[in-house]
Amino acid sequence: MANQEDQFKKVLSHAKEYGYVFQSSEIYDGLSAVYDYAQNGVELKKNIRDYWWKAMVQMHENIVGIDASILMHPTTWKASGHVDAFNDPLIDNKDSKKRYRADVLIEDYCAKIEAKINKEVDKAAKRFGEAFNKEEFLATNGRVVGYQEKINTILSRMGASLEKEDLPDVKALIEELEIADPLTGSRNWTEVKQFNLMFGTKLGASAETAMDLYLRPETAQGIFVNFLNVQKTGRMKIPFGIAQTGKAFRNEIVARQFIFRMREFEQMEMQFFVKPGTQKEWYDQWKATRLKWHLSLGMGAENYRFHDHDKLAHYADAAADIEFKFPFGFKELEGIHSRTDFDLKAHEEFSGKKLQYFDHEDNKSYTPYVVETSIGLDRMFLAVFSNSLQEEAIENGTSRTVLKLPAILAPYKAAILPLVKKDGLPEVARKIMDDLKWDFNVFYDEKDAVGKRYRRQDAAGTPFCITVDHQTLEDKSVTIRHRDTMEQKRVKITELKELIHAEVAVKNWLQRM
Repeated sequence: MANQEDQFKKVLSHAKEYGYVFQSSEIYDGLSAVYDYAQNGVELKKNIRDYWWKAMVQMHENIVGIDASILMHPTTWKASGHVDAFNDPLIDNKDSKKRYRADVLIEDYCAKIEAKINKEVDKAAKRFGEAFNKEEFLATNGRVVGYQEKINTILSRMGASLEKEDLPDVKALIEELEIADPLTGSRNWTEVKQFNLMFGTKLGASAETAMDLYLRPETAQGIFVNFLNVQKTGRMKIPFGIAQTGKAFRNEIVARQFIFRMREFEQMEMQFFVKPGTQKEWYDQWKATRLKWHLSLGMGAENYRFHDHDKLAHYADAAADIEFKFPFGFKELEGIHSRTDFDLKAHEEFSGKKLQYFDHEDNKSYTPYVVETSIGLDRMFLAVFSNSLQEEAIENGTSRTVLKLPAILAPYKAAILPLVKKDGLPEVARKIMDDLKWDFNVFYDEKDAVGKRYRRQDAAGTPFCITVDHQTLEDKSVTIRHRDTMEQKRVKITELKELIHAEVAVKNWLQRM
């Protein structure tokens, strides 16, 4: 655990030092669980969003995008169930006066048991070496099986109690497990209560006539209420999808883990409308497609896993999370949900308007079923950033900090460095930059020794450094250095564009899917 915490602290400090993420309103001591994306962060975030959009919309002729407003008619949230059921179970510690999510306290307790399983696996792997079979060990080792059964029992009881809204049993479980306040060790807990997460606001000039509104807690409802508009104007045939990226807002009481859980965050969602009865095959297909998208970035298959939900939302007939191994353990990165026809039917009922699809092949109207894919852009940013940040030992006995961002996502694709600030080298470097910037985001740096500049670009995540030296003046060649391998080679200036393009072309990345 200590190692994980140390790694996470490095992620936080590196994100600030290299212009990726700042605390919001920092000069006023910040605002809890609200962050600003800095000059490099905004580029990385945009590149992740673009990579998702290209894969989701541009590569599918039956998926289109919209950008719905953040403010929606308040009845939207009554129909969606958010007014009545968008709650977190909270518990207060009477001694520390701190508030926690009851389910998170229980999940953290289970994570500690999971850490014990991992310890047993590591010990056995050392003992048996290459002959070690992890799957067999997890299934047959008595101690590990016992730990896993304990986790399953705890989580299924918690899931059942939350589903029945049996909050006294959730508190009883916390007491039976002897879960203490992480800060003080106190076990003096209040009752568990439900807390609605929506931010309220007002629409109107005067207090008497103002209408109560909410900041949207998710982007999906903007898609559902526009289902018919998009279908008719786009002449879309089922199956088809509507994609959207945008801000959502949740009054998280226990917001934590940096940008993993924030009060203002961005989602990338796609609602796929299908014929009733076909939802299972589409659900399985989208699970596979979305995992392939993640794997195309080359961040290691071992860092992803599926978590199928035992406890389903009342409207769903299947749900799974793609979990990623963050510095604080495996956590949800993306959700794939088979939502049935709940959303469209609810909006039909509350609006009094028909939201049905006329199927010309079957010559009948029906309410489509929906398969949803929903990923947190900020979580994806954290997954990419934390996975890429590495300390490497170098042959000369020193070490370097390198941010091995997938080149397609890196804020700057290349840094152009004149060896010295004289002899006409800066002029040539500027000319190269002016040519490349039409195709790529590039960076110019002439301060400090070139070795120091290499290290700085490594830590900032720039895939290529292009050095202009005196030989450049003679034969129009430059040195190009690759961030990940530190390999340097001499190339013609005219070859640069093609070389960089081969590394950062979307086609070359998405075709790995």
